[in-house]
Amino acid sequence: MHQDAPALEHDGEDTTDDSIHEPRLWRDDGWTARVIKNEDDDGWAVEMTREGESEPALVGPWTMGRDKKNPKPLDPSAFRTLIKTASEVIRRHEQQLHAQLHKSVKVATSEATLTVKLDVVPDEDEPFAVLSAVGEYGDTIAEVTVAPNFKFTLGTATAWVENDFRKPS
Repeated sequence: MHQDAPALEHDGEDTTDDSIHEPRLWRDDGWTARVIKNEDDDGWAVEMTREGESEPALVGPWTMGRDKKNPKPLDPSAFRTLIKTASEVIRRHEQQLHAQLHKSVKVATSEATLTVKLDVVPDEDEPFAVLSAVGEYGDTIAEVTVAPNFKFTLGTATAWVENDFRKPS
């Protein structure tokens, strides 16, 4: 690392053994930033890969240097910004996946309003889903196992409740 470059902040962990601070390659804080030639044009791109992952979480354009030919070198400030951006991409992906695997709707009955949930368990060998009805105070009223591709809508949830929670066919 250059003597005049500020050190990255660490959370008490010593990661200097694996740290790399080069103009086109930075590895620190569980992340690797690599500046690469952009395959689509004459420019440059940067890819951010989280430690332990085989694919980058983020690939984006990278700024040209002053000579308009080579990429701008990585620095601590840019690296921190890239970590924040890549972390946000991962967070959004995880939220989207969670939304696909866990759905719920409210079903009003004459006695109460139930929350009907579908929780998909993406097991590699035998995936399945659990359809459940939860009362207003968080108590589970009914629960059945259904196919992972069960069509979950307000209509199917309501039909399940009205059919006394019998397993849908």
